[in-house]
Amino acid sequence: MKQVVQNLRSGVLELLDVPCPALGRGQLLIQTRASLISAGTERMLVEFGQASLVTKARQNPDRVKQVLDKVRTDGLLPTLEAVFSKLDEPLPLGYSSAGVVIDIGSGVQDFAIGDRVASNGPHAEMVCRPVNLCAKIPDSVSDDHASFAILGAIAMQGVRLLRPEIGETVAVFGLGLIGLLTVQMLAAGGAHVLGIDLDPQRLEMARSFGATPVRVGEGADPVAAAHSATAGHGVDGVLITASAKNDTIVSQSARMSRKRGRIVLVGMVNLELNRAEFYDKELSFQVSCSYGPGRHDTTYEEQGVDYPYGFVRWTERRNIEAVLALQAAGRLNVAPLITKRVPHSDAERAYDLLKTDRAQLGIVLEYPRTAAPMARVVNIDSVPAGVPAATPSSKPSGKVVVGVIGAGGFTTRSLLPALRHVDVSLASIASAGGVSGAHAARKFGFRASTTDYRTILDDASINTVFITTRHDLHARMAVEALRAGKHVLVEKPLAIDREGLNQIREAYAQTSSQQLMVGFNRRFSPHAVRMRQLLAARSQPACMTMLVNAGQLPANHWLHDPQVGGGRIVGEGCHWFDLMSFLVSSPIVAVQATEVGGRGIETHTDHASVTLTFADGSLGTLHYFANGHRSFPKERLTAFCEGRVLELDNFRRLRGYGWSNFTKQNLFRQDKGYDAETAAFIQRAGRGGDPLIPPTDLWNVTLATFAAQEAVACGKLVPLDG
Repeated sequence: MKQVVQNLRSGVLELLDVPCPALGRGQLLIQTRASLISAGTERMLVEFGQASLVTKARQNPDRVKQVLDKVRTDGLLPTLEAVFSKLDEPLPLGYSSAGVVIDIGSGVQDFAIGDRVASNGPHAEMVCRPVNLCAKIPDSVSDDHASFAILGAIAMQGVRLLRPEIGETVAVFGLGLIGLLTVQMLAAGGAHVLGIDLDPQRLEMARSFGATPVRVGEGADPVAAAHSATAGHGVDGVLITASAKNDTIVSQSARMSRKRGRIVLVGMVNLELNRAEFYDKELSFQVSCSYGPGRHDTTYEEQGVDYPYGFVRWTERRNIEAVLALQAAGRLNVAPLITKRVPHSDAERAYDLLKTDRAQLGIVLEYPRTAAPMARVVNIDSVPAGVPAATPSSKPSGKVVVGVIGAGGFTTRSLLPALRHVDVSLASIASAGGVSGAHAARKFGFRASTTDYRTILDDASINTVFITTRHDLHARMAVEALRAGKHVLVEKPLAIDREGLNQIREAYAQTSSQQLMVGFNRRFSPHAVRMRQLLAARSQPACMTMLVNAGQLPANHWLHDPQVGGGRIVGEGCHWFDLMSFLVSSPIVAVQATEVGGRGIETHTDHASVTLTFADGSLGTLHYFANGHRSFPKERLTAFCEGRVLELDNFRRLRGYGWSNFTKQNLFRQDKGYDAETAAFIQRAGRGGDPLIPPTDLWNVTLATFAAQEAVACGKLVPLDG
């Protein structure tokens, strides 16, 4: 199937050939019939993508500061690689579409195959969306008109936050698509509307929708016009649906408002508020969040858990439904807003129109009414425009044939670059959505991209599989890959619960010569290897302190979800458990842990200290803190032993104190062992031999992370159970 994407680094737009997205629980697979190009938002994205790197930096000063902090801690080259890798990721365009349901996922109750639905799907022939971001289209509403439903929900949420009453006067700043939809909704609700813009055609359209047009620019004063329309009292409310880089619109909104007026921001403007303008009138100001309650809430959007109707009357889904109901009743007219219809196959021309013709409002992409393009595998034969061509490491005669499941940021920034340096044949890469996998396949030289990972497991020519998905899928996919006869490297953690670990142990016990590896790359770092060599000659236990400046994650981040990410100690702490166990060549026998504030206060274990007791008597303490500053190095390890000290600073510098044969080992760039780990695993998969990490060590570290969680909960020393 075809999907519109943009490369943020080069700004090039492309109609990319990608596999049909995978259908998940609580989701709908939709064949698109029409999608709307949002003139304001998408023009801004396209212009940003086509701007120079300097302009991009000027527009994102906060991001630039983060980059500079990373340069100080990780070095220049790793930072540049991370930045360019991020910019190379394809950005799917579009977020307002209409189509017909082709398939439904498990747990879906309110929809059936054949239903016409509006959703926030991108500009793609097939989209997969969760049910709470979809709404049925009434029979009287056409597909192209229904494609306005998401933008209409944005307008409606702004109106709901303003709470206009019948007879009130409301000003709407900015008469783009959302502004003109807002004008109609306010007029339908009995408000007197002032439509403010500088475009005469849009002002005339606002007049046709029942608004009083107010032109700005060329000396016109919208504040005076507002006071004139309200006998000097000022407007009751202002909805800002415009985009501006200064605070002029906010200031004008405050000055035209009556005492205790309301201002709601739907668009994007500078927010350097003048306190006096708001204080004197006791104005209220609120920013609207997209389509309504539920937006960016993973429980609502991804898991399909609705808010109670009696407590949250208008969720984002119910807002979308309300917009469609207004259209069906003839009270919301979007026909005049459609300025162009373009075939989806000619999407690049549509975006050229968007850039060159500022008069364009609603450009509707129309899709072919043919059989749904359901292919889950796409053969790769070209590199997308704007992406540097790969120098493929894949060789048809290579003994190791690789399939990769997962195409997220870690995969594209760390794993796939490492695979470029080894002798492998890159067969296929899987991603649920299709876009990231197809892009990675072209960039790194894979022969195919798929949204069905089982095609990789079923491919007899593929003998080695890398699993880099979300944590809750690791154990199940590793078991399936082992049973399919593949060598397996699963990114950490190996499992997020005992049941998953036991299933892996059972599957591995039934294999013969297959390799099972976990992505504990840090033990392959040249610094870690040198530390282990130095500590090997000791005759006494070692004491180690691992300080991790982890960085704060949002409370709703998937890593915090015990059913998906397993929590940060299980999901990330396993890295340093393994590293310390590797350094002392001894398994963990007991774990004790304390979180900041005591038990029951820090629910996400973002800030905790975990003490590991090793079989040889050594101690290792992991201080895992997320409340530090990003300019401080992320990882710092200190090992004490027999009057000597080793200090590893962020995998760039290793210093020795008291060692007769070692003082320091510095690297030009940070090296966390990804390349060495990948090369060693590929060599072992091709030539055979003992596992790179003994399975007993993998089980031990995984069990230790479970014990750490128990220790946080009970506050006691937890011995490992084998």
